[in-house]
Amino acid sequence: MNYFLPLLLLGLVACNNAPDTIEGVQTFAYEGGDHKEGRIEYKEALPVGGSHNPGWQNCGEYTQPLYNEYAVHSLEHGAVWITYQPDLPTAQLEALRQAAAGRTHMLLSPRTDQSAPIVLTAWNAQLELQQANDARLKTFIQKYEQGGSAPEIGASCSNAYNGTQ
Repeated sequence: MNYFLPLLLLGLVACNNAPDTIEGVQTFAYEGGDHKEGRIEYKEALPVGGSHNPGWQNCGEYTQPLYNEYAVHSLEHGAVWITYQPDLPTAQLEALRQAAAGRTHMLLSPRTDQSAPIVLTAWNAQLELQQANDARLKTFIQKYEQGGSAPEIGASCSNAYNGTQ
């Protein structure tokens, strides 16, 4: 029994020292709650927060690009938005579908104006990937879906806007 306590403490220290960052993730500092109608100019080509439409984008898979203004509202609700270049190989797209499958707060859509083949976006966080088999894909989803710095974690990601560009 005397050996149990030091081992328990060692295990707790090891868990607390686990890295909280994911290599390559860019972070930002947007506040939530700024609802605006119409088109919005964003600082980032693929926005990670800021002003957004009062309606959110229904989470799910889309075959056409999404309006930033609705998708950003979903990010505020704790969604992760996976975008990919339209010419992404079918096997990689299928891997993205599998990573998003069964999750309630995920957006998956093509996007023509991004430099990386795959971009993962959450409220105040973004990661560019070259391949869908990158282990950081699942790590990012686990950390940021209904987590991270999203201001309205737990808010709905359905029963709203489902249009595309």
